Amino acid sequence: MARLSEKIGYGFGDMASSMFWKIFSFFLPFFYSNIFGLSLIDAGMLMLVTRVWDAVSDPMMGVICDRTHTRWGKYRPYLLWIALPFALCGVMLFMTPDAGYGFKLFWAYFTYILMMTCYTAINVPYGAMLDVVTTSSQEKTVFSSYRMFFSYAGSFMALLAWEPLCGLFNNTGAGTPLESCSPRAWTLAMTVIGGACCLLFLLCFAMTREVVDSRSKASVGKDFRTLMTNRPWWIMNGVAIFNNFYNIIRGSAVAYLFANIIGGSHDVKILTFALTAGVFLCIGELVNMVSVPLAVPLSMKWGKKSTFMSALLVIIVTSVAFWFCPATTGGIWAMVGLQVAFAVALGVVSPLVWSMYADVANYSELVNGSASTGLIFSSASMAQKFGSAFGGAAVMWLLSGFGYDTAPGAVQPQLALDGIMAMMSFIPAGLACVAFVLLWRYPLTSARMEHIMSELKALRMAPADGPRKDNMEDFADLP
Repeated sequence: MARLSEKIGYGFGDMASSMFWKIFSFFLPFFYSNIFGLSLIDAGMLMLVTRVWDAVSDPMMGVICDRTHTRWGKYRPYLLWIALPFALCGVMLFMTPDAGYGFKLFWAYFTYILMMTCYTAINVPYGAMLDVVTTSSQEKTVFSSYRMFFSYAGSFMALLAWEPLCGLFNNTGAGTPLESCSPRAWTLAMTVIGGACCLLFLLCFAMTREVVDSRSKASVGKDFRTLMTNRPWWIMNGVAIFNNFYNIIRGSAVAYLFANIIGGSHDVKILTFALTAGVFLCIGELVNMVSVPLAVPLSMKWGKKSTFMSALLVIIVTSVAFWFCPATTGGIWAMVGLQVAFAVALGVVSPLVWSMYADVANYSELVNGSASTGLIFSSASMAQKFGSAFGGAAVMWLLSGFGYDTAPGAVQPQLALDGIMAMMSFIPAGLACVAFVLLWRYPLTSARMEHIMSELKALRMAPADGPRKDNMEDFADLP
């Protein structure tokens, strides 16, 4: 049984990752289009190319860390080695060079690719640690819940602090709209966030330990070949892609929602003085954080798959309902209420994704007789980043297609305003529906995982050559 300090320490790692990830996901599109000065088309292509590279590099990192062996373990050392470069690259990402458009576009590609490479180098090993910090499938859900609790705590603090930090470094006060803050203010705000992330990763390294020595006995080629035949892995990848796809589109649209719809309504001027885009997002992160612990009792009662599917239904319904909220005081409060309900469901879903990937890794180890934990978890990260890549690019290209005008003080056409609302409602709802249909086919139920873990325990105690099971149909007789 792992100590409480280990679970907290493990949570610190995703607290750091999430602080950066949420700033990148929710504010970087706005930064590139309204502060840095990229066109919507160029910004969309930038997000697609850099995040696809980020996703493709994940399996490479998974193979590397699977074959790393140090006195600290195989995954933990990367938290120590990459923490400082991770922070520095984040600061560079929010620097705006005083140069022509061509060089600025080059700088955006260079810094984004560098940042995402560092993110992969630290986040893939961190994710893979979940499979080696405990031998219990259920305790992995507990670790994952701590991870997501601290993830949302970090997101909450970063999103809540972002606009005040930008206003502070802009020398105009905490209430300054983001579009009015200087590029330098954005850079200095990220410097503060980056320093906090570096410290959190170092604490994660110091407070955790690896208790399972799961070594990859197969060649890299065999690891990849066996992965291609892993049906639960394919399903979880699809679920993770669409789960992140809808979340990124919806989250990225919030800054545009407040800048052009809510902030432009004369009926809600007093309300929007306190309810900014950052505060709205923070409400979601706070509720996410509080609802994460629900994943453990709900999954113990209903199973991980059923709990996940129920939460997706809530996400679909609340997203559709958002379309019908007008930009009035009552409508804004309805939006806040839907944000809370959406966040409760998302908070339950988030730890289940990683816990279910841990189950996929255990299934793979039993089937193939060789652990490729880093590769499995790198693919999990890859799938989420593909969702993020498509989501980030889609936001820019959808805005362009809807006729959104990035000029300061521009009056947006009705099509652009409707498009922003669609990105908060029908579009994420449709993507969540795809995730629901994919999850319907996921085969690793609670009963099957109990059987798998029992056999895997025996396998680890007395390793045998070759696979123990041939395919998922071997478990078809289980309840």
